[in-house]
Amino acid sequence: MSVDCSSNASCPAHSMEDELPVQMEGHGPLKLVFTVVSALMVGLVMFSFGCSVEIRKLWSHFRRPWGIAVGLICQFGLMPLTAYLLALSFSLKPFQAITVLIMGCCPGGTISNVLTFWVDGDMDLSISMTTCSTVAALGMMPLCLYLYTWSWDLKQNLTIPYQSIGITLGSLIVPVAFGVYVNYRWPKQAKVILKVGAIVGGILLLVVAVTGVVLAKGWNTDVTLLIISFIFPLVGHVTGFLLAFLAHQSWQRCRTISIETGAQNIQLCIAMLQLSFTAEHLAQLFNFALAYGLFQVLLGLLIVAAYQAYKRRQKSKLQRQHPGCPEVSYEKPRETSAFLEEGDEAAITLGPPGPEQLHRAAE
Repeated sequence: MSVDCSSNASCPAHSMEDELPVQMEGHGPLKLVFTVVSALMVGLVMFSFGCSVEIRKLWSHFRRPWGIAVGLICQFGLMPLTAYLLALSFSLKPFQAITVLIMGCCPGGTISNVLTFWVDGDMDLSISMTTCSTVAALGMMPLCLYLYTWSWDLKQNLTIPYQSIGITLGSLIVPVAFGVYVNYRWPKQAKVILKVGAIVGGILLLVVAVTGVVLAKGWNTDVTLLIISFIFPLVGHVTGFLLAFLAHQSWQRCRTISIETGAQNIQLCIAMLQLSFTAEHLAQLFNFALAYGLFQVLLGLLIVAAYQAYKRRQKSKLQRQHPGCPEVSYEKPRETSAFLEEGDEAAITLGPPGPEQLHRAAE
């Protein structure tokens, strides 16, 4: 098996217009809504989150890219390896195993930026990781697929959707650049745009998830693939957090890297499936990609709910210990990781607070 990076129109897998999945037939208007809403979600969310980016902090991530490096190792090291092990463990058929590998080799998706905001993560790192992983996907996707697909024999070649990667990259960089400019010129208005964009982005995210479920009418998918679509993002979140923790990243960065690792670019995976497989298998594989997207949204919302509950619990605990201070809040501690300079600041870090931190917060 080989990875085909060409765009030969004579290949059966390239005739997408004539061989769409069975589930998408008869849903022309709904498919159009799905595409338009997805584009609006990416543009609006990335513009609003760009309003939270400061040039100085963004430059510090590229100047000392330890967080980005850990994230890329998780994205193109842990995720493809996890996909390979899952495919072997569940004894998947060749075309099913390749589909799981494609999902594991995709870069991070926009959903990670939304979830990172809701868990008080490092937005500068999140946007940097999403952008860098999308750029790295130009070379890492064919490399990872070439290394991990030797265990299966598939007659068709895989086609890397370079055009989709380029469009994704443009939809990331352009809105973020405008958001950074707005934050630089009008910082007060940028805060309002950020809050509105986070809420609207979350609503649009749910709309896209529901639309994807409706498009996949019948869910004619192997039960094993559904189980993997649930396990895969969960394993990504856990292993990403553990690797970031072992790399001595802050709690805030651990949360960010964890979310970035488990959240994949579903649109890019679907584009590659349509380019690489015929309609015989495409319907089932298309549903796997939608199921993964649905489960990563649900798992992400569970992570957000757990974090917010933990945050309220810690705040209530501080208020009970210091009843004379009605407005107790966490201060912004400086990063203690050896990978950062002493002058670099970290945003709110909700790791387990120690007695000294509790005392400082009360003061």
